[in-house]
Amino acid sequence: MGLSQKFFDRFSLYDLIIIAMVSALGVATKPIIVPLAHIITGPLFIPSGAVAGGFYMMWLVLGYGITGKRWTMTLIGFVQAILVMGTGIVGSHGALSLFTYTAPGILADLGLLLIGHRVCCLPCAFLAGMLANAAGTVMVNFVYFRLPVVPLVLSFSAACLSGGLGGVVAFQILRQIRKLQKRGPDAQEG
Repeated sequence: MGLSQKFFDRFSLYDLIIIAMVSALGVATKPIIVPLAHIITGPLFIPSGAVAGGFYMMWLVLGYGITGKRWTMTLIGFVQAILVMGTGIVGSHGALSLFTYTAPGILADLGLLLIGHRVCCLPCAFLAGMLANAAGTVMVNFVYFRLPVVPLVLSFSAACLSGGLGGVVAFQILRQIRKLQKRGPDAQEG
C-alpha cells in the first residue's frame, strides 16, 4: 500500500465530499469578495487578498472543523489550487497556484498539530485562520507583488487580523452545525 493510499484512507467519503464542497465554495466566493475588499485596501496599497483572505480562508477552518481530520486544510488548499488552475478563475497563479493555495493549509494544519487542537475552540480557530491567511499573503507576495517592507508589514498585519476573524466566523458556524447535529434530523423548529 502506497503512502498516498494510507493518507487518503483516513478520510471517509463524507470527509472527501465536505472537502470538495468547501473547496468549491472558497473558490466561488473569491471573485466576489476580493473586489469588495479592494475598495478598502486600494488606497492603502495593500493587496486586497490580504483582507479578503480572511473570508476565504474561513472555508479551510470550517472544513477541518467539520471533518475533524488532520491535514484537511492542506487538502482543501490543494483542491482549490486544482480548481483555479483548471477553470482559470480569478486568483489563479498558474502552476504556482499549487504553492500559493496549498501553503496556507499546510501552515494552518501544522500550527494546530503543534498545539494539539482540531478547531475545537475559539482560540485555535482564530489561530488556524490567522496562520492560513498569513501564509497565503506571504506566498502571493513572494510570487506576485514583492512589496517593499512597510506595505508588506501592513499587508501581513491585515492578513493576520482578517484571517483570525475568518477563523472566528468559521467557529461560530461550526457551533451552529454542532447544535443542529445534537438535535437530530427529526427535530422540528418550535
